[in-house]
Amino acid sequence: MNILRKPFRYSFFNATIILIILNVAAHFLFSTFGLNKNSFGLNVFGFVYYHYFWQIFTYMFVHGDMSHLFFNMLALLIFGITIERTLGSKEFLLMYFAIGVLSGLFSLGVYYSFGRFLMTNGIRPWTFGISLIGASGAIYGLLFAYAVLFPRSIIYIWGLIPVPAPIMVLGYAIIEFASQFISSSNVAHMTHLAGFAFAWLYFVIRMGVNPIRIWKDAYRR
Repeated sequence: MNILRKPFRYSFFNATIILIILNVAAHFLFSTFGLNKNSFGLNVFGFVYYHYFWQIFTYMFVHGDMSHLFFNMLALLIFGITIERTLGSKEFLLMYFAIGVLSGLFSLGVYYSFGRFLMTNGIRPWTFGISLIGASGAIYGLLFAYAVLFPRSIIYIWGLIPVPAPIMVLGYAIIEFASQFISSSNVAHMTHLAGFAFAWLYFVIRMGVNPIRIWKDAYRR
């Protein structure tokens, strides 16, 4: 058996709730003690030049404000528990952290490459100082995973508009792609897209599942 596809023995220990508690606790510590988020967020200066390698994990537990934390944790609660019960806690955690770490590395690579490009053109590489924070990359990966595991599930946007899970993923992907080029906000849209992409790869490589085939079969007449 391919070691990459060797399954875990099923177990369930509320890993989703544990992740939420850790995220809330981390936000409380940063807010209460004024810890430097640049040391724990993922950035080129820290990771590449100062070898703060822990940042590739800790950035997922650092959030900008209560709104950022609340909506990420709400999505983690809604989608995470269902996915965890379906796959088991160990598989769920592997998926969550694999997507989160790879999304972070992808974003870091973009920041570094663009910064090197600026340096070669005599411009100060401001991208080196950008800190990536939040669990959004992993959360978007879970949203994708939910749409693959439950392709006929209907999600109600704002509690009113019924949308099939795969269509919602497609809609979010389009919005994030467009926002990457037209938005002036500090939201890491490319990290969200990377979350979708690495979730796709996770299903193909780890689980031997083609998401498109799953969606086609689910809606085949």
